[in-house]
Amino acid sequence: MAYKDLRDWLAEAEKIKQLKRISGAEWDLEMGAITELIYHEGQGTPPAILFDDIPGYPKGFQTLFGATCSPERMALTMGFPSSIKTGLDLVKTYRNEIKKIKPIPPRFVDDGPILENVDRGDAVDVLKFPVPKMHELDGGRYIGTACLIITRDPDEDWVNFGAYRVMVHDEKRVAFYISPGKHGNLQRQKYFERNEPCPVAVCVGQDPLLFLASGNEVAYGLSEYDFAGGFKGEPIEVVKGEYTGIPIPAHAEIVLEGEAVPGDLQKEGPFGEWTGYYASSARPEPVIQVKNVYYRNDPILCCARPGRPPSDYSFSKCVVKSGMIWDELEKAGIPNVKGVWCHEAGGGRMFNIVSIRQSYPGHARQAAMVTSQCHAGAYLGRYVIVVDEDIDPSNSFDVLWAVASRSEPAESIEIIRRCWSGPLDPRIPVGKKGFNSRAIIDACRPYEWKDEFFPVVESSPELRSATLEKWRDTIFGRD
Repeated sequence: MAYKDLRDWLAEAEKIKQLKRISGAEWDLEMGAITELIYHEGQGTPPAILFDDIPGYPKGFQTLFGATCSPERMALTMGFPSSIKTGLDLVKTYRNEIKKIKPIPPRFVDDGPILENVDRGDAVDVLKFPVPKMHELDGGRYIGTACLIITRDPDEDWVNFGAYRVMVHDEKRVAFYISPGKHGNLQRQKYFERNEPCPVAVCVGQDPLLFLASGNEVAYGLSEYDFAGGFKGEPIEVVKGEYTGIPIPAHAEIVLEGEAVPGDLQKEGPFGEWTGYYASSARPEPVIQVKNVYYRNDPILCCARPGRPPSDYSFSKCVVKSGMIWDELEKAGIPNVKGVWCHEAGGGRMFNIVSIRQSYPGHARQAAMVTSQCHAGAYLGRYVIVVDEDIDPSNSFDVLWAVASRSEPAESIEIIRRCWSGPLDPRIPVGKKGFNSRAIIDACRPYEWKDEFFPVVESSPELRSATLEKWRDTIFGRD
């Protein structure tokens, strides 16, 4: 890796012109609205955005949005060649990398930058950091968006972290929402069923690779620390939390440590989510009583502003999710997968496309079914489309052309009912615990006569190559 911690990463991002600095923006809606405008209306690849000189906060306190939301910054984060320029190339490289990963457990160290400052007890004040209010209808300020919620299983002793949202109630209490079925929720429930407090650490500034691991489906029982260490090729350095004993990233920027007590609930939400809606409304959720706050000098608060796609982290979600689904397809025995893309319009979850080279009857349906229900693809999915190998799954126009021209609605669409969803699903009414369904669309040439299917009207590779060689300057102009 070209970097050790977030600060090294920022220096590298600035070298490749992938960082934009903005001074003087307010925490109350302005930072969120600026980020939205850059990602919806900006020209070219959106940069990472570092806000500083935030009114009302000490000079040096900063917030970072959009860390991994470009091919260049994803390649930097994961140690890939800088020549990678497209989402699908990233997916292919990521998928090849995770096939080789051997988990490496974290290494405990006695000291680290995160221990430069420690506030305990009465000194705790989470609002000493420039916590933003992201969207106009949010129920409050959210310190946990691009974060790691770190918990330990009380039975199996493995450490999980996930990107679950955290809303500030006061200087010492924050509510945290975890969707049903997520590993952090399963661990928390074990403590609560025994009427025991659940120890929690909340890291809200860290190596962007840890955030990528946090926001995606790592296998049950495998710690994200081990996964990230395997990806880096070396252990993640951690220190032991004073109050909980939970491992905390030694090179993090800001960490809250405390416990959630059974029955201690506060209103959480609404919050503008990755689906593009305030879908989960508000409800009582468990509260973390913050006992210690650790932070570096001049700390950097990492943030993600979800919303109507594209958002400042939706691209990175698509890449990692696509690679994980591809890996799970192969592990399930699905051959000849040529590409996977989880579209940004679906928040990297709800609209997934798989390209295959059909090899036997039922191959397309099999690929679709596994995609819809494998661990990386099951939560809050909606549509799975399977296309032939000549279709780039990341090219929306080509995918829609395949659906329009190769599928037959009466024969090509299947519905799977009572699938895993949750309160973030905008199609589930407020307050209801519901299921959703999956639409499987087979947009491949019919297997029985695929070799006799009508030829595509386009120049052959040989004709294209010969024409380009002769007419390139006339067609495209001289470089």
